[in-house]
Amino acid sequence: MATIVVVEDEWAIRAGLVELLEGQGHRVIAAATGPDGLACATAPGARPDLVLLDVMLPGMNGFEVLRGIRGTLPGLPVIMVTAKGQEADRVTGFALEADDYVVKPFSPLELLGRIQAVLRRSQPVLPSRPEVTSLRIGTATVHFDRMELERDGQVQNVPVRALELLRCLWRHRGTVVSRDLLMDEVWGRDAVRNTRTIDNYIVKLRQWIEPDPLAPATLHTVHGAGYRLDVACTPSDTTG
Repeated sequence: MATIVVVEDEWAIRAGLVELLEGQGHRVIAAATGPDGLACATAPGARPDLVLLDVMLPGMNGFEVLRGIRGTLPGLPVIMVTAKGQEADRVTGFALEADDYVVKPFSPLELLGRIQAVLRRSQPVLPSRPEVTSLRIGTATVHFDRMELERDGQVQNVPVRALELLRCLWRHRGTVVSRDLLMDEVWGRDAVRNTRTIDNYIVKLRQWIEPDPLAPATLHTVHGAGYRLDVACTPSDTTG
């Protein structure tokens, strides 16, 4: 997950943002003043992935902090968070290369969605992995070309969505995949956010692919972060 610097002078809002983001598995560094926020964002070794930056701050305002960040770390994603909704403020923020702009009061789900989108855009583009058409995991074989799963020679009654979820995990094999990313890639970015749906599908997938679903050897839960498919499985055919 990401390291996020929160720069907000109002204690209640700052505490709420810290709780919200840590609840999503992020590491949070909080600051209450402009100078402290700039120091947290640009300190050697801090390496934040994103800054949530209020405009109205003591010591120096958010635009001054943003200007300082851009002078040191031009590629660091910054989302401006403010009670002001005037067009002039948004124009100023974007002129200083803010990546997004959120006006208080905001929905926690909207904020999380914007954070996810900015983090996704900031990730380097990696070479695509070959698309798998058939995948063997223990005694189970998944045929993605015809969306079937066989176990011990018998075709199982597996929903297509579960197989799409497994294919997504295979694309990101060996790494932790967040529930939000799984929702984006399998259900679509406009889908209603109900991550319990993902958890239920994971339970079912383990029943089909794991020798012991209660002690999974391949499909692991990483608490507070998401799921990881270990490469204890082999593709029998790939294209790409």
